[in-house]
Amino acid sequence: MSRPPGPSPDPTDLPDLAAIRRAAERIAPHVHRTPVVTSATLDRLTGARLWFLCENFQRGGAFKVRGATNAVLSLAEEVARRGVATHSSGNHGAALALAARLRGVPAWVVMPEDAPRVKREAVAGYGAEVVPCGPTAADREAAARRVVEETGATLVHPYDDRRVIAGQGTALLDLLAAVPDLDAVVVPVGGGGLASGTALAAAEAAPRLRVIGAEPAAADDAARSLAAGQRLGHPPGPVATVADGLKAPLSERTFQALQSHLHRLVTVGEGDIVAAMRLVWERMKLVVEPSASVVVAALLATDLVAALGIPEPRIGVILSGGNVDLDRLPWG
Repeated sequence: MSRPPGPSPDPTDLPDLAAIRRAAERIAPHVHRTPVVTSATLDRLTGARLWFLCENFQRGGAFKVRGATNAVLSLAEEVARRGVATHSSGNHGAALALAARLRGVPAWVVMPEDAPRVKREAVAGYGAEVVPCGPTAADREAAARRVVEETGATLVHPYDDRRVIAGQGTALLDLLAAVPDLDAVVVPVGGGGLASGTALAAAEAAPRLRVIGAEPAAADDAARSLAAGQRLGHPPGPVATVADGLKAPLSERTFQALQSHLHRLVTVGEGDIVAAMRLVWERMKLVVEPSASVVVAALLATDLVAALGIPEPRIGVILSGGNVDLDRLPWG
């Protein structure tokens, strides 16, 4: 039996396929069914057949609207009226602001002061109040606690929430509806919401599908945690990666999901991320952000394809978002 849709303090409480399918029904009127595209150039360069789910075309410019919308629409009316709050480098904040606007409730979004301008403007443009904070995860969490205490809003965590994870898992359902016979799917890993939702959905909907995570080497807490068998955070201080959406550390909940269901996790360097981003822009004519480019870098710069041991494997690739500050492109 699946658990109810609300949050739980139990870090092992994760959504099952039934919860992910309910999320898909709940959010269907409010999110886009994003296109799945191919690239002969990327196929040739990787030695695989690739299908890209373009969440850069999603409402809010990223997959995050799936989880945020599911969470906000799951709230009881008396709870929703008090509003919602979160902390975010941008994409989840914009998604929550959009979901709150859809439901007609207020939203507060704590954002680091170094977040890309385009993401700060998107959050404000959807009607949320932007609350600035320092650059670390601890700064974000402390500021979000203050907002919740002062406003009475409900915290919708960017990834440590079963409703959010269930919503993110709907991306894989859309990809499998378009391409049902994949050998593997590659997803970016930051806080782990998308990777967890993908892995949990695959575990029941497509058990033979190998779910592979990709993260920046400069923000490799997931790789270190899975290698150690216990959750490890980032070292003290700011996390220095161009993939700003992947700076958050795993929660205990997402660590448990990935530990149980992720097939493999690879890390990629900053130069490879930027090169992959530029390649997608130039060859596929898709505007993707560095956090989305991490999965392409993983396919190009690691032995990921060869390690599958399948000639020309069929691989799904989730391009997680396209919110880019055009005044701060990572190349000259």
